[in-house]
Amino acid sequence: MFQQLDGKALSLQIKEEIANEVRQLTAQGHRPPHLAAVIVGNDGASQTYVANKEKSSHEVGFISSVYRLPENISEKELLQTIDFLNNDNEIDGFIVQLPLPKHINEQHIINAISPDKDVDGFTAINVGRMVLGEEAFIPATPMGICTLLKRYNVETAGKHCVVMGRSNIVGTPVANLLSRKGFDCTVTICHSKTKNMADLTRQADILVVAIGKPEMVTADMVKEGAVVIDVGIHRIPDESKKSGYRIIGDVKHDEVDKLCSWVTPVPGGVGPLTIVSLLENTMKAYKRQLKIK
Repeated sequence: MFQQLDGKALSLQIKEEIANEVRQLTAQGHRPPHLAAVIVGNDGASQTYVANKEKSSHEVGFISSVYRLPENISEKELLQTIDFLNNDNEIDGFIVQLPLPKHINEQHIINAISPDKDVDGFTAINVGRMVLGEEAFIPATPMGICTLLKRYNVETAGKHCVVMGRSNIVGTPVANLLSRKGFDCTVTICHSKTKNMADLTRQADILVVAIGKPEMVTADMVKEGAVVIDVGIHRIPDESKKSGYRIIGDVKHDEVDKLCSWVTPVPGGVGPLTIVSLLENTMKAYKRQLKIK
């Protein structure tokens, strides 16, 4: 019988830990931590994600600011906003919500963020530090996956971990982290050009699925007893639901779950831990800025 890696329950527990720490620090006379977000245009998924970050920030006692900028803003103007945030000592960390409009170079924007405020962990400096095993801000979704595995005491040492997907946001960093000391997995990365992918996924003791295709992973691709982490999130029209849609992942859970030892549900698995990881990174940036041990 499989057990769920319940990200929702764990996120509430970690939020309470953060909120307690914020209460203690503000009682000592420190200001609350401050997380800002920059959002360009009106992408629906981005709006929802930023709203969730705002809500979670308030729940733990953070100050939250959102800079909403028009779709047609120039790259130069956006860089000016980032420069302002980099130099505002009242802001501990900030994120630029992706994707950005086509006329803006995302990498230029990301690398303009001060590494000390880069709580998404996307700048070249933080990525480099992470790869070298140095102190760094870790991207939120990979960090959330690692937190789930750690907090649920899932055995990882010596296990074969197969990561499906090689994005800079999830696949590549999580493969790096799980191969490091502390997790000690042997890691294989699969992607769109991988041949005989199912032969590799069937060898996985831990399967991290971040491929971006709804219900791509079926029962015949998973070894019995595997740990399956589903990073995918897709809205599928469903008239039987009040919202008009249902949310599914990259894994066909009605087939796969019964084979697993541990599995993340969708929704309520990796997603809540992504936002919590952002809060944890902001707390770290805040303590660093205020020189709090």
